[in-house]
Amino acid sequence: MPPELMSLELSPPELATERPLQASRGLPTAANVQRSLRQCLSITAELLYDHGHVLETITLPQRGLAQRELVALSAAAPTWATCQQVMETSEAATFNEYGRFVLTSLGRELMFDMFGQGAADCA
Repeated sequence: MPPELMSLELSPPELATERPLQASRGLPTAANVQRSLRQCLSITAELLYDHGHVLETITLPQRGLAQRELVALSAAAPTWATCQQVMETSEAATFNEYGRFVLTSLGRELMFDMFGQGAADCA
């Protein structure tokens, strides 16, 4: 995992706080990072649905969210920007050749694991 991500710990419902990961909780840092990424993917699914999108918007590499849609999501839901940063930093999301925000194979695999085959379009 990239070092930048190691300093983020996300805790629902408010993700905007950053604090050092504490190994004393019994979970290794890598497990905390994966849990944070899964939390972000779950929140992302909810935010997409709440704002009129479907999961396939980001799970299909040829689709994705345009910049104006990302701006609208960030304005409507402050947690979006934090989740987007976590997904990009952990390499679970990127921008496709059309400049649209999509999940990478890692992101699709995790989304599939969490929500089932239809949600991640056969990751």
